[in-house]
Amino acid sequence: MARRIGIKDVAAAAGVSTATVSHVLNRVEGKRIGQETRQRVWQAAEELGYAPNGLARGLRMQRSQTIGFVSDEIATTPHAGRMILGAQEAAAAEGLVLLLVNTSGDAELERTSIDMLLQRQVDGVLYASMYHRTVRLPESLGSTPTVLLDARSEDLAVPFVVPDEVQGGYTAVRELIDHGHRRIGVTVQTVDVPARQGRLEGYRKALAEAGVPYDPSLVVSETAVPYNTPTRDVETGYRAARRLLTAEQRPTALFCFNDRMAAGAYRAAAELGLSIPGDLSVIGFDNQELVCESVHPALSTVQLPHYEMGARAVAQLLALTKTPGRPPGPDIRELLLCPLVARASVASPPRL
Repeated sequence: MARRIGIKDVAAAAGVSTATVSHVLNRVEGKRIGQETRQRVWQAAEELGYAPNGLARGLRMQRSQTIGFVSDEIATTPHAGRMILGAQEAAAAEGLVLLLVNTSGDAELERTSIDMLLQRQVDGVLYASMYHRTVRLPESLGSTPTVLLDARSEDLAVPFVVPDEVQGGYTAVRELIDHGHRRIGVTVQTVDVPARQGRLEGYRKALAEAGVPYDPSLVVSETAVPYNTPTRDVETGYRAARRLLTAEQRPTALFCFNDRMAAGAYRAAAELGLSIPGDLSVIGFDNQELVCESVHPALSTVQLPHYEMGARAVAQLLALTKTPGRPPGPDIRELLLCPLVARASVASPPRL
């Protein structure tokens, strides 16, 4: 059997001490090692095929090189899978492994899963939600570096990474206003979550900026159909859109709470003989490509930055682990921009 290459071999090949090799390969900060020496060490390690013992290094540094990712339903939701991808790739870039647990909203499964992660001495935990909401952080995570992902806590000391819902709502409505629309309806669900509050605030902000009076009759809330209904948001969006489009003075455009509700608006418009975007412009929120590209014409929308949120949450967590006890401040509460994705469902309003 071939002998395993060790740190002493790298040190001999590079003409430096084993301590220098350790400092270079482990990227230890604050050591005065010249760039030429660093390059010599890395070249020697590469030529010899040296692979550091991750387990031993973790024991020395009291780090497991793993991050726990606890979610309610993200792992089973196709449109939010990029959140996991963003976190995984950001972790891998730092030499870390992501341990994923999907609890399906089961409180007992969540408790045992977190206990399992803590027993494995993860360096920190990302506590993620399928949609932007306020959560109560499990007590068992109280002493573990934790970052909330697509969620926030009433405890302002807990870092979070969420979409900027106000900016997203503003961007969607601004797109409609820029096309000449002034009578803009909104379809939302009755559930009281930050996403609803923020997007409606963005709607009002865009109207005010354009000098368009806010008309509460143009904001229609519908109670969501039972959760286990496969097309729950589509049905909710359909009912809300029907109410707006059958009014005596119907809107010329709709801003829908999410893309699935927008798909319901397409159905309502078709039943009423309205063409999109000729008679009615529609814009959604989320950028669920399976939905946006399956309707005709393709749906303009605002994108939830799932990938970026996952990556930024890892960055926040690494900052926490490097500076334990960091005091709370605005730098640990991060809102990410939601960009416009323009397709074919928005045009100038018809002459009614």
